[in-house]
Amino acid sequence: MATARWNGKVIAESADTVLVEGNHYFPPESVDADCLRPSDTTTQCPWKGTANYHTVHVDGRDNPDAAWYYADPKPEAAHIAGRIAFWRGVEVTG
Repeated sequence: MATARWNGKVIAESADTVLVEGNHYFPPESVDADCLRPSDTTTQCPWKGTANYHTVHVDGRDNPDAAWYYADPKPEAAHIAGRIAFWRGVEVTG
């Protein structure tokens, strides 16, 4: 079971994550949607494609662009389409 925590709150938990480059990609239904805020940030990965971001929001505090996902990844990364990963101080264990 993988768990993502930030600011003392569990924001995602699942036994069905996909591990890619050391990051757990959580199924969207395992993430607390109330903890995510839209972001306009995007980045490019040569083999995964365009990453979109969310700001993680817990108890009135924001962690900008601390969650990302690939809505329409390249074929090599199709297995993580729509799954959400975390960084920037979000503690992921499991």
